[in-house]
Amino acid sequence: MTSSSDKLSSDRISQLKDLAREARIKVIEMLEKAESGHPAGSLGMADVFTVLYFQVLKYQANNPSWPQRDYLLLSNGHICPILYALLNMVGFFPAIELNSLRKINSRLQGHPQLGSLPGIENSSGPLGQGISQACGLALALKRDNKKNRVFCITSDGEHQEGQTWESYLFAAKYQLDNLTIIVDRNFIQIEGNTEKVMPLETLRKKIETFSIKTYEVDAHNLQQIFTVCEVAIQDQYPSVIIANTIPGKGVDFMENKHEWHGKAPDASEAEQAIKQLKQS
Repeated sequence: MTSSSDKLSSDRISQLKDLAREARIKVIEMLEKAESGHPAGSLGMADVFTVLYFQVLKYQANNPSWPQRDYLLLSNGHICPILYALLNMVGFFPAIELNSLRKINSRLQGHPQLGSLPGIENSSGPLGQGISQACGLALALKRDNKKNRVFCITSDGEHQEGQTWESYLFAAKYQLDNLTIIVDRNFIQIEGNTEKVMPLETLRKKIETFSIKTYEVDAHNLQQIFTVCEVAIQDQYPSVIIANTIPGKGVDFMENKHEWHGKAPDASEAEQAIKQLKQS
């Protein structure tokens, strides 16, 4: 992890862009080999994950159980390819294992499993559960007077589930100022556009109604991502960052198309996608 500062230098932003590009390429390669998986959300959240792991989170890759670490919980577990890519890039496990995504007995399953891989902090699968897990962890840390921070990545579609809103009530009641929730606001889910399936807008106002400090960010602007994370960390309240993403970001035939929510590229499509990413 790289230490943070108030303003990222132009050189650092350039480095982070290169790292996010590398992560996206790893995602495409993994999914093509697995012949299944979820590219849209993984590509869309690549910039957020890159900033978190290379600029914001406190951790020790060679000591995954480091007591002072920050926790990152993934609620929308189907975008685990981008999580696996970043965990590999910062040194939690070797790159060769990326080729085993979704294979039987692999440590890299289609949804993360606690204990299967260094750096994985929760099991996920059923959508809408992650914020509850994060709230429980954050409350336990506060009661133990520990300073660790909890980050929870969740999807916008999960906000169609009642348990998500119960979690916000819980976070507000217990003043979980050590909790930051990041919502992948990409407007797609497996059935189509979120606003056609079950409208969520105005999402920010809805969340703020629960006494949750809420921010919005262009999730492809690395400086904005970093700045809002730094602000949220200082909050005296539980916080939510609505990360406005382009699903499939970086691959023109995937961008903003819900059909790529859970469809892996074939060899030809993967080759085309990687070519585009390398030229970006």
